[in-house]
Amino acid sequence: MSALSITRRGTVASGAWKPARMLASSLTWTSAVYLGLSFFFGLAYFVALVVGIAVSGALTIIWIGFPMLVLMMLAWRAAAMLERRLVRLAFGVRIRDPYRPLPKGANPFPKLKAMVFDPATWKDLIYLALRFPIGLVEFLASVVMWALTGTLLFLPLIVAVSGGAEVNVGVVSYWAGNPVQALPMSVIGAGLLVGAVYVTRTMAIAHALYATYLLGPNAAQAENRELRAKTEHLRASRARGVDAVEFERRRIERDLHDGAQQRLLAVAMDIGRARAKLDTDPEGARDLIEQAHAGTREAIQELRDLARGIYPAILTDRGLDPALSGLAGRAPVPVEVTVDLAERPPAAVESIAYFIVAESLANIAKYAEATRATVRVAQEDSWVVVEIIDDGVGGAVVRPDGGLAGLADRAATIDGMVIVDSPPGGPTIVRADLPCSW
Repeated sequence: MSALSITRRGTVASGAWKPARMLASSLTWTSAVYLGLSFFFGLAYFVALVVGIAVSGALTIIWIGFPMLVLMMLAWRAAAMLERRLVRLAFGVRIRDPYRPLPKGANPFPKLKAMVFDPATWKDLIYLALRFPIGLVEFLASVVMWALTGTLLFLPLIVAVSGGAEVNVGVVSYWAGNPVQALPMSVIGAGLLVGAVYVTRTMAIAHALYATYLLGPNAAQAENRELRAKTEHLRASRARGVDAVEFERRRIERDLHDGAQQRLLAVAMDIGRARAKLDTDPEGARDLIEQAHAGTREAIQELRDLARGIYPAILTDRGLDPALSGLAGRAPVPVEVTVDLAERPPAAVESIAYFIVAESLANIAKYAEATRATVRVAQEDSWVVVEIIDDGVGGAVVRPDGGLAGLADRAATIDGMVIVDSPPGGPTIVRADLPCSW
């Protein structure tokens, strides 16, 4: 498993190999600068390591040598961390720190012991020791290549300033007495420029590979890191799923208490009053019974709406298209629904997609001041994409414990994601990517 990861601008290994693209790439020039300065970094590391380790080792006959060795170890680990950052800046290659976790606590000795027995500490030392000979090769190749290229490419300008110039390359000699005579050398310099960027790219890739091998985690460490990241993601998804279920439970409880329960209580009171008036005031009792009947119908409708909010029967029986069309028909603004699915996705995906659309349409009705909305559901590879767009005022913000946050929590239970793009003035776009397998 590779320890390389691609940054936003790519890496030297992933970039295009066309000359024009390489010349336009910032990585070409950052790589050239890094390789040109490589010798000086390598020399500094080599001198510091040789002098520091030699002096510290010699002084171990007295106690001061041991803390000096500890400081040297900390110094070369810090230098290796710097190199990882420089490699990322120059080549676009991100090398993660491979160090084992240090023991917790204030006692420094267990931490020092862990550093000493960490293989990454000694791989850092090997890398820094190799920086001098490898940096020397990179420096010489870069200086010769770019100096020759630059000289030939700008020879007309040099001749115009100096009045003439002679170019000697091995046994070949060429005299240019004026800028026009220097133009053939500029053409050769342009060809060398193309070769220079290819050589620079090749040296950069080689340096990045050996830096990744020595400064990065090994295959087992990279796999363990990935497994830990997946475990953390699953733990977070589970927690968000539990929160979403708890939020839904509280919503159902609140809707029952504030809606159907209050109406049924009013119905019971009306029936009780009607029974008391049945003998003395039949007309009043009739009115109370009619009122109780109307309240019963309203309670039944609220219970139906609540059941539809838990899991609509039409979604189970007929799928997303009819269910979403039903939601659009009840919306206060015109809603265009497009569902393009080759086959029905899993029930969990259908349910989450339905509630994302339902919550989004409810938000449009309450806050958006929109005149129209569109709902699109499509399958892209192994993902179901749900997109809701309205032409309202925008400015929607995901707040903790809010409806949009609840949608994200629902999607996270199956490793999905919800993205909200709602600039002030609109339009508002809510997009959910839901996997069909997890």
